[in-house]
Amino acid sequence: MSAKQITPELRQQIIDQARAGQPPEVVLKPLLDNGWEEQQAIDAVESVTRDFLAEHARVHALPSPVRVPAPIGLNGPSLVRAADREVQVLASLLLPRIVVFGGLLSGEECDELVAMARERVARSSVVNIETGGDEIHEARTSEGTYFARGVNAVCRRIEARIAALIDWPVENGEGLQVLRYGVGAQYKPHFDYFDPQRPGMHSILKRGGQRVASVVMYLNTPRCGGATTFPDGKFEVGAIKGNAVFFSYDRPHPMTRSLHGGAPVTDGEKWVATKWLREGPHT
Repeated sequence: MSAKQITPELRQQIIDQARAGQPPEVVLKPLLDNGWEEQQAIDAVESVTRDFLAEHARVHALPSPVRVPAPIGLNGPSLVRAADREVQVLASLLLPRIVVFGGLLSGEECDELVAMARERVARSSVVNIETGGDEIHEARTSEGTYFARGVNAVCRRIEARIAALIDWPVENGEGLQVLRYGVGAQYKPHFDYFDPQRPGMHSILKRGGQRVASVVMYLNTPRCGGATTFPDGKFEVGAIKGNAVFFSYDRPHPMTRSLHGGAPVTDGEKWVATKWLREGPHT
């Protein structure tokens, strides 16, 4: 059964329930009550919702939404299998779309990444939106280094685990960026997507398309400070060794509420590893 067989009344009911934030089981119920098979109902709701969002974007001159990684559904399991490791689901927000994971990395993996990066870190840069090149900026005061995708065993293992956890191909991921924040260091609130209207982004977007999600993994626990903040969601995630925060953004627009930052470290240091996911294979 396809979305074309949905009556206008049922279509509007699906849209109204989705806009009201109703859980999936409520949105699906009218279809199931009318004899639809569960997978057919799920496909139909996804089709109606996708068409509505595309039309909404067109009418309001917004970027069209794209498919993004989806690690868990609503009221799902508290423990999920991610390839070689069981991971805890500690928190899940819908808007902005944020999932906090416990124990994504082992303590040994955290220590190995820090040891690999410690002698390589240099002042972190940001992308110049006009030229596409890297530049030092006062908004970002960390030190960092980069490990190409699949460069060694620990990176390959973590990349495979993330791919399984969020159901997104390994080849769609950028390499791991490892960052160190000392006392007072921070990354002021920003978006991870690339602004397609800026000339410096064109060459970057050719290499795998737009960023659609981020995974920030905590490699140690600072004594104080260093939370990952989401100002539009009034939410923050404490930096706990081995844990991670995932967030997605289905279009390059502030309406995703994916604005986020790294709050200043006030005691000790903070180490993180960041993984960005693209629409397509990243080269």
